[in-house]
Amino acid sequence: MPSTKLLRTYTIIGAFFLVALFWAGPALGRVYLDITATELRKVPMAVPYFIDKTASSNPLPAGKEMADIMSRGLSFHGFIKVEPPDRYQGRQDSDWQGLGVDFTVLGQYKITANDIVLELRLINLAEGRMLLGRRYRGKISKNREMILKFCDEIILSLTGQRGISRTQISFVSDQSGKKEIYLADVLGDNIRQVTHHHDLAVSPRFSPNGKRLAYTSYHHGNADLYITNLTQKLTTRPISRRKGLNMAPAWAPDGKSMVLTLSKDGSPDLYQINTRGVILRRITANAGINVSPNWSPDGKQLAFVSDRSGKPQIYVMEMKNKHVRRLTYEGIYNTSPSWSPQGDKIAYTGDYQGNYNIFMISPQGGPSTRITRSWGSHEAPSWSPDGNQLVYTRTRNDEKKICAIFKNGKWMRELFKMNGNQSFPQWSPEPSK
Repeated sequence: MPSTKLLRTYTIIGAFFLVALFWAGPALGRVYLDITATELRKVPMAVPYFIDKTASSNPLPAGKEMADIMSRGLSFHGFIKVEPPDRYQGRQDSDWQGLGVDFTVLGQYKITANDIVLELRLINLAEGRMLLGRRYRGKISKNREMILKFCDEIILSLTGQRGISRTQISFVSDQSGKKEIYLADVLGDNIRQVTHHHDLAVSPRFSPNGKRLAYTSYHHGNADLYITNLTQKLTTRPISRRKGLNMAPAWAPDGKSMVLTLSKDGSPDLYQINTRGVILRRITANAGINVSPNWSPDGKQLAFVSDRSGKPQIYVMEMKNKHVRRLTYEGIYNTSPSWSPQGDKIAYTGDYQGNYNIFMISPQGGPSTRITRSWGSHEAPSWSPDGNQLVYTRTRNDEKKICAIFKNGKWMRELFKMNGNQSFPQWSPEPSK
């Protein structure tokens, strides 16, 4: 005879699948977790194989693959421990409480011609109720997007912040033999080469809506600035081909302009241009070398690097009146500032005992916090759109790879398995809902 716990689980699942009208409003309940807390216990969760409603009870390869996508999307956020399906044969009628999981994600699907209907539910096992439910319909080719969209809503239900499993990372790689710009989703399932200049391309920067990518390429013999439209078959146009550097653009939060480094008049200085390349104003002048601009989220301030004090340090400018103040005083070499989406922290690269590390500091100044502590050099940080993680370049034994880490210094891991070197990553904005 089945145990009482198992019968209760069957009842929950049966009620779940008998719902005729799929609820699509706000979550019925939320458990807000501080996922960067030092002593956070990972939430145990199960994602059994999705079931084809028109097939036998045995899971098909498609159902296993979709459950795996959901599992990896949830695990990427760092605070969820997905139980391996081998522990319970991937069955949706398992004894979840006996397995010690708190939540389970149950999925059913139906495929007709080129379309799929996907029904997903998040079940709170302790309370025996559904926390979240969605029904998606679309092309089979879009099933991954549907799954990860639900994944991000699960994260929202548990933390109060939408998940980031559908975001992308742009970076430089020499996998093709030349340094070109690449684009990958955060799970590493879809890595594609964006530029094909067969020359050096650097400094990729996403527009605020994530639909355009600005970068610098040397394929015409000069460091010229280009913009690629990522939604229109990678259409590319030049923006600035001024003599010398046209380097490291920083998009304004409204997407209508950007600040970059130009050296057309000799010393590298910061200029603001519109998206057609017209200079709107000069930002810095006659104060050393000025590079690596990065806007505050509200567009009122600009962090940048200057050697005006003798060594590269990070400064902050009030864009309204151009008032400049020095931000970093610890260390003799600080560069690559990256403003957090919440505006409360600036991550940057700093020299520490002969190696580069990632540091974090308040925009108002004060003491910094070292984030990276493992061996090797760690450079060029970029924030995740939820402000919880950083992506950066790690160098070990002259090999460069893209790594991610939480802002509390926990769970550092390499993201992409690729040949060659990868460097200078940029995390995309959150995709549209």
